Amino acid sequence: MAMVSSRLLFLLSTILMLIVHAIGQPTFLSYSCNNINGNFTSNSTYEKNLNQLLSSLYSNTTIDYGFYNSSYGQNSDQVYGIGLCRGDVMPDVCRSCLKNSSGLLTQLCPNQKVAIGWYDLCMLRYSNSSIYDIMNSNLQIIIWNPETVSANYAAQFQDDLTNLLSNLRTEAAAGDSLRKYAAGSGIAPEFLTLYALVQCTPDLSEQYCNNCLLSVIKDIPCCNGTQGARVLAPSCNMRFEIYSFLDPTTAPPPPSTNTTTSPPSTNVTSSKGNQSNTSRTVIIVVVASVAFVVLIVSVCICVYLRVSSPREKAAENIDDEIPSVESLQFNFSTISAATDDFSEANKLGQGGFGAVYKGTLYNGQDVAVKRLSASSRQGDLEFKNEVLLVAKLQHRNLVRLLGFCMERNERLLIYEFVPNTSLDHFLFDPIKRVHLNWEKRYKIIGGIARGLLYLHEDSRLRIIHRDLKASNVLLDEEMNAKISDFGMAKLFLLDQTQSNTSRIVGTYGYMAPEYAMHGQFSMKSDVFSFGVLVLEMISGQRNNFVRNGENVEDLLSYAWKNWREGTASHIIDPTLRHRSTIEIMKCIHIGLLCVQENVTDRPTMALIVLMLYSYSITLPMPSQPAFFMHSNIESNMSSNREHDLEVTRSNHSKGHYVQHSTNEASITELYPR
Repeated sequence: MAMVSSRLLFLLSTILMLIVHAIGQPTFLSYSCNNINGNFTSNSTYEKNLNQLLSSLYSNTTIDYGFYNSSYGQNSDQVYGIGLCRGDVMPDVCRSCLKNSSGLLTQLCPNQKVAIGWYDLCMLRYSNSSIYDIMNSNLQIIIWNPETVSANYAAQFQDDLTNLLSNLRTEAAAGDSLRKYAAGSGIAPEFLTLYALVQCTPDLSEQYCNNCLLSVIKDIPCCNGTQGARVLAPSCNMRFEIYSFLDPTTAPPPPSTNTTTSPPSTNVTSSKGNQSNTSRTVIIVVVASVAFVVLIVSVCICVYLRVSSPREKAAENIDDEIPSVESLQFNFSTISAATDDFSEANKLGQGGFGAVYKGTLYNGQDVAVKRLSASSRQGDLEFKNEVLLVAKLQHRNLVRLLGFCMERNERLLIYEFVPNTSLDHFLFDPIKRVHLNWEKRYKIIGGIARGLLYLHEDSRLRIIHRDLKASNVLLDEEMNAKISDFGMAKLFLLDQTQSNTSRIVGTYGYMAPEYAMHGQFSMKSDVFSFGVLVLEMISGQRNNFVRNGENVEDLLSYAWKNWREGTASHIIDPTLRHRSTIEIMKCIHIGLLCVQENVTDRPTMALIVLMLYSYSITLPMPSQPAFFMHSNIESNMSSNREHDLEVTRSNHSKGHYVQHSTNEASITELYPR
């Protein structure tokens, strides 16, 4: 009963998160302000008509099918508006999305008579000329997923996608005046499932809708075998992904337009029919009521169990999952043979909680084996639970746990082997740094961003890493980034936003100010660390040490000063200055947005990924970053390198030290020291 209730609560939490996300979207996917039709002046009749139109739009209670169109005013001051919500969005979420659109679009286009803005769940446009029943596909915004399908299957993938979209296009175009929308899924190569939707504004005729969708679908080959993309146009839109992105709650279908009303009959047969219909109605109402009560009781029981005894629940969940952990277990003899009995020749490095060895399994697969030290007193159940946590995290930008071993008082962790060690070995080495051209650095930045997005929002769990830094980013043979070292990571509930701790662990210089000073950590703490890492990637300098002539200062201060003075190019690594600076400057901008002192001002990882790969989104201006990282405590370390896991050293020449308990086990730090 408890497991069923937990799954039920998880489903309800997911639905609630989708609704909250829809209501509180931070910015448009894209927007456009058109000056061709001229501007209006403040407090003019046109502005008053526009405000009245937009107010009636989001307060309208009849847009149950996600479409609104109207006009307000007369002659040259008349304003025309259209609002369209995604076909699977519920009416209350639709109204909230359109309300957000109204407020944001008038801010971004303060005096333009023509404007359009797209959120994920809705589109709003207005004009001083009629836009009803007029197809417009001239303005097209294309946003695509940077992940691509295997080149061997790209052609088949494109064929499957074309067939799916063709069927959906026909279905959507045949819709009525309330809804022209279709969504569905299909099989793709490599055991993938394709999910897609297409939609037109319902004012279009079937032919116009068909033509508009053809126009946006033809732009898909733009993106070189991408796993997902969306094309936004004023009159229609399209999206596809290899994961389900639709809301689990769907809007009701439009009523039939062929309904007719017959006069009541007085014969006996009709009377019996009426009695039968009445009985059927009573039964339906009773059954629905009972089902609703059962649902509420189940939710209440689940909430009670979670609130009253979280430790018992956690233990129960661990016990349920242990068999799946045991399936990952290796024999000690297998690992001993793979590492040549843990020989010094195979030793990759030594960390605070044990040594790391390279090994080769009997099938020829190279692995990295972490041999935890005997001083770790972590219990078997806690160890297995941590193994299970990391084993569940499957993403190309996270280091992959292959298994573990618990024999002869040994605790071994087996990972995929990552040949190029960690990012800091390249980035901060004056010789190796030249091998990191901008294309590789941009790829690494994007990989780290996608890995964090997976941890924060896309995995079954919500993980806060808490120790993101250059030495915890590994590089595979193709220089793809893989985030490692989850020894300090924290698991959040799906609806949890932040937590507090009295024991600060991590690396100063990468730590967000609210965490370093008050023990408060959240997803935005990881965003801060990501911002520091981005600025290090661009400058090739450690965050504590930037030489500017005779002066030495920290990277955040140096970056902010040059950004504010219009000399941001001074931040760029000299080995990159012969490259196009458009992407580099955008990344400096994103990095400064991430390290803002105010937590709420920092973007989410979802928005950061969109910023990195969209060329139509407008980035907000950053505020001054947090400067908290100076100290009068003198370092007794002569090296600029970070200390091992038992003591995390500040990257500043005047450094802080944070003690780590030797009772903890860090299970993913694979890079050599």
